[in-house]
Amino acid sequence: MTRQQRYDYILDYFRQNVGPVTTELQFGSAFQLICATLLSAQCTDKRINQVTPELFRHYPTPDAMAKAEPEDVLAYVKSVSYPNAKAKHLVEMARMLVHDFGGKVPESREDLMKLPGVGRKTANVLQAVWFGKATMAVDTHVYRVSHRLGLVSRTANTPLLTEQELIRHIPEVDIPHAHHWLLLHGRYICTSRNPKCSQCPFDAICPKLFNHSKLE
Repeated sequence: MTRQQRYDYILDYFRQNVGPVTTELQFGSAFQLICATLLSAQCTDKRINQVTPELFRHYPTPDAMAKAEPEDVLAYVKSVSYPNAKAKHLVEMARMLVHDFGGKVPESREDLMKLPGVGRKTANVLQAVWFGKATMAVDTHVYRVSHRLGLVSRTANTPLLTEQELIRHIPEVDIPHAHHWLLLHGRYICTSRNPKCSQCPFDAICPKLFNHSKLE
């Protein structure tokens, strides 16, 4: 099976059996989505969804959060990973949004990545989920699944190189959904340590390339 045939097989399955899908993070605005995505780094969406309702009740907008201090925000995010750094980034991000962007979340990747705590992955999530752009956010799940299924070459050994290879092979219309297809497949089926191969719809064609995973 060629790599393109592998893409065709896997994407056809997702189109027919999963369909359009989006993030499991809960949010009510672009600002809340960027906060939740920033908080979700190295933390589960389930945990973030337990934390953000109270956080957003107190700080629903950039203006509200910009007036807070990091220690104020820390009280609501202390159960997530790296809470001190994330609280600081949230406040600094909100202040930059207010001072430099009129309180609005910018649309371009370049402007998004100017915000404290926002890297390429978070910027791509915002572009795909909120702005509907064809961007591919590569987190640990997408990276792992892409390599195990043989969708990317072994030389795609960084998130950026993986993103670039995926973008080249996935039709533009599918890209915003494909991020979540691969992410959710990695979260629930092709898990890090104990992948559920017997439940995987791709087991018959999977080359089981466990490089770049905890099973290597």
